[in-house]
Amino acid sequence: MSVALQPAPALDVARVRRDFPILARTVRGKPLVFLDSAASAQKPRAVIEAMVRCMETAYANVHRGAYHLSEVATESYEAARAAAARFLNAADPREIVFTRNSTEAINLVAHSWGRGVMRPGQAVLVSEMEHHANLVPWQMLRDDGRGIGLRVCRVTDDGELDLEDLAAKLADGKVGLVAVTHMSNVLGTVTPAERIVALAHAHGAKVLLDGSQAAVHRRVDVRAIGCDFYCFTGHKLYGPTGIGVLWARLEHLERMPPFLGGGDMIASVTLERSEWAPPPAKFEAGTPPIIEAVGLHAALDYVAAIGLPAIEAHERALVDHAMRRLCGVEGLTLLGRAQDRGGVFSFALDNAHPHDLSTLLDRAGIAVRAGRHCAEPLHARFGLEGGTCRASFGLYTTREEIDLLADALVRAREFFA
Repeated sequence: MSVALQPAPALDVARVRRDFPILARTVRGKPLVFLDSAASAQKPRAVIEAMVRCMETAYANVHRGAYHLSEVATESYEAARAAAARFLNAADPREIVFTRNSTEAINLVAHSWGRGVMRPGQAVLVSEMEHHANLVPWQMLRDDGRGIGLRVCRVTDDGELDLEDLAAKLADGKVGLVAVTHMSNVLGTVTPAERIVALAHAHGAKVLLDGSQAAVHRRVDVRAIGCDFYCFTGHKLYGPTGIGVLWARLEHLERMPPFLGGGDMIASVTLERSEWAPPPAKFEAGTPPIIEAVGLHAALDYVAAIGLPAIEAHERALVDHAMRRLCGVEGLTLLGRAQDRGGVFSFALDNAHPHDLSTLLDRAGIAVRAGRHCAEPLHARFGLEGGTCRASFGLYTTREEIDLLADALVRAREFFA
């Protein structure tokens, strides 16, 4: 007997928008149309209030105090770690390392796994669609004389990862780590994570997924995906800046040497030598982002309360609507036509420099990104070295805002013509 699948619950976007104070403001006398969530998302009242409440009633340094307030703060900090583990379906909260952002998380893996575990003659395999945060650290590893190579997987004209090229570059068994995005911050492409992991593991390579964008839009289950490392950043997930998450299998963290040295990451210290604390403390030197962890916990709870199935269904509807409207704008070039994509649209308009176009849209109250979005090689791949404009969606984005963007682009084309 077959069981009918239940549709995802509808997201009440009008109610959601009331949770975000900044969305009530105007820009140049017009309602704010915020389409730059891929760079940094706006914050709901629940996050703002949780951080203020922490500072007003429960702030102290963590792990070190033998007094009540420090114990309360430590409990809050570790509760945030447990929340991040639940969010990713991690097997153990000890697999969660707090960092400043995804960039620091990837640098941690590059420094600690790349320099401490990988062997000379091995290579890291990235793709053409990577954010600089998942490219530059590996170039630095390649260039520091340890004998670690760097390979690059091609991207197809449709903006998808070329899996045949990926397989070819894995074939000799010398790739030690595949480090690729789970969702492109330029193309919106959602990469086939499970297939990538299966292919990499079959050739003896570990896998790091940069989930900075994907974790915002899709449910992430690191155990189902099967990867070895996964990272995301709080400020894109409706939380504060200054905190990110690195998930890694516990056996990997136990093998990896520390990234930074100092207080709280040690078991003992003498003038001659130090013993490291077990993970995750080994990778969290110094006073951690206590208030930010509280804010991240509130953001994760907020997203969970709405429900990722509802968020994903809302975004799929927005993406379909945006494809129809933006493809109807004459003279507009969209980057990427991947079959599976999220709410990120990068585009170029005939005769308009991206910065000029962004400025013109701002006069209509529409906030979009202009430039190369920390992905210069990808723009070069598509022959757009001058950059693009990027509109990106959050759970508070509406169809009406997409319509306003499309109509403003039509007027902009007339203006620049």
